Amino acid sequence: MATPAPDAAPDAASHAAAWRVLLVDDSQDDAELAEYALRKAGLAVECRRVGSAAGLAQALRAFAPQVVVSDVNLPGFSGAEALALTRAFDPRLPFVFLTGGTAPDDAPPAAEGLLLKDDLDALPPLLRRLLQHP
Repeated sequence: MATPAPDAAPDAASHAAAWRVLLVDDSQDDAELAEYALRKAGLAVECRRVGSAAGLAQALRAFAPQVVVSDVNLPGFSGAEALALTRAFDPRLPFVFLTGGTAPDDAPPAAEGLLLKDDLDALPPLLRRLLQHP
């Protein structure tokens, strides 16, 4: 596990067990940017990335994430499908959409959060709130 960035503010979560964050994204770069935003904020996280329905189903069982952060548009797979698979696995598992943008008539289904990829600084406070940490 990497340590937080030197300029990151100390956080109680960084001294506790790492949060398991499952990133559902076909872009390795986007997943790494999301993980970097969490680490830069001082959060201790263990991230795993998947990009398919089969990968998501396997990771839900084997990785046991505490939160799922999913792109809305994936090749051959959608954020809505990712949400449905996650809800079928555990209806209480927090789920956040992270997208490059949405058209007003093409909004994803209701989840615990919807953030734009160009606003990754909003991801750490959202996860803190969802995981009930200060």
